Amino acid sequence: MPGTNGPLEVEIKLAIASAAEGLGRLERAGFAQLHERAFEANSVFDTESLELIHSGRLLRLREFRGEALLTYKGPAEPGPHKTRREIETRVEDAGATQALLEALGYRVVFRYEKYRTEFARPGDAGHACLDETPIGCFLELEGAPEWIDATAAELGFRREDYITLSYGALYREHCRRAGIEPAHMVFAQGGNAA
Repeated sequence: MPGTNGPLEVEIKLAIASAAEGLGRLERAGFAQLHERAFEANSVFDTESLELIHSGRLLRLREFRGEALLTYKGPAEPGPHKTRREIETRVEDAGATQALLEALGYRVVFRYEKYRTEFARPGDAGHACLDETPIGCFLELEGAPEWIDATAAELGFRREDYITLSYGALYREHCRRAGIEPAHMVFAQGGNAA
């Protein structure tokens, strides 16, 4: 979605009990798998003083389906949906990109992993993703606010079910509730999401 300072990403997350539940909801609503389930590794970069995080910005390197993407996200705008400026580009070499960012003074401050399956529905401008993470399963809806609201309702969710927090913030909240020290949101060695 175009904005005055670049494209805007508009999305929400919805917590679900399991991947099977999410798949069932999506299929009943007429969604079909666009891309099959694949592992995704994300590295969030920031300065030593966490300048980006403290200002609500994100600099991420994502490795997914044999591709690497470098993404900048601006601060979220207030509202029921997570709306923020997003600039994203494919990079040829994830290792070289990480080295470049580190040479500029950035460092990896948070890593998170998930298994993502992407879905679409004929005629829809938005899309849905089923994310299986070390802290649970989520549906993510991305598109115009009206599409998100109508689709969420069709999937059986109310506006109060909307989650606009990042996976980093969700992970820190999960650790706080569990009484554990936050580190990285990664699967256990050799682990897998069900």
